[in-house]
Amino acid sequence: MASSIGNEKSVNPVLRISQLDALELNKALEQLAWSQFTSCFHGFKPGVLAHFEPEVKAFLWLILWRFTIYSKNATVGQAILNIQYKNNLSQSEKYQPLSKHQKLWYLIFTVGGRWLEERCYDLFSNRQLQSFCKIKCYINFGAGLLKLCGLLNFLIFLQKGTFATLTERILGIRSVFCKPQSVRQVGFEYMNRELLWHGFAEFLIYLLPLINVQKLKLKISSWCLPIAGLSNSENALAAHCKECSLCGEWPTMPHTIGCSHVFCYYCIKSNYLFDMYFTCPKCGSEVHSLQPLKYKIEMTELH
Repeated sequence: MASSIGNEKSVNPVLRISQLDALELNKALEQLAWSQFTSCFHGFKPGVLAHFEPEVKAFLWLILWRFTIYSKNATVGQAILNIQYKNNLSQSEKYQPLSKHQKLWYLIFTVGGRWLEERCYDLFSNRQLQSFCKIKCYINFGAGLLKLCGLLNFLIFLQKGTFATLTERILGIRSVFCKPQSVRQVGFEYMNRELLWHGFAEFLIYLLPLINVQKLKLKISSWCLPIAGLSNSENALAAHCKECSLCGEWPTMPHTIGCSHVFCYYCIKSNYLFDMYFTCPKCGSEVHSLQPLKYKIEMTELH
């Protein structure tokens, strides 16, 4: 009785995403096996495998089929996800492994079909005879019809959740869990942290453009630096004209705003256009008038 219950639990249907993940894992394994195999021929003459590539691929897929579907009733991707194939043609609700005929036909449809498609393309690509052209048209029509049937099967699979591929539907094989699946404990701590962080990030993105960062920076620098007394004398102005009060470099086209500090023309003009209430970062004076530095003071500083 216990064994029958276990068998009934083991044939629970597999999620759609798990079946699609198994197919993607199978494709990744095939690509990995082919890349590892071709790397063994890097030292040979280029194009050694070009003439026999369909046969070599078919041989590799045959080996994979022998140690996966034939022996374990599951592909590598399904084995990773705790999935295996079940003979859906049997009337019993218990798990029934695939029959030998189903395994052989699976080999013919998957490995043989891909080999036939690649080899026929090579055989009829350079043929100009009328008979070969007709055969090529028939093969192309059949390939297109199979792809259309595969698309329809995929749409049905998205609705019902069974038979992810056309081969599975034709052969009557279905993906089921190997072992009973335990109830998953879903935690929402990570989701809560992500939601909180995204909300905080969106708040910052909305708030930062509203803050005048340049003005705030100048205000903080004016608090940190000692406030210099205002002076209109030429000597005090010449003492501060060695560097721009904004960029700290030698002033280019030096200008003043009415205080004893000197600015580059582009520095003070861009800041004043950005903020009409701009004040000097050194002394806090407002912009009364933007005037160029007197030439006699500049010459005195140079001497």
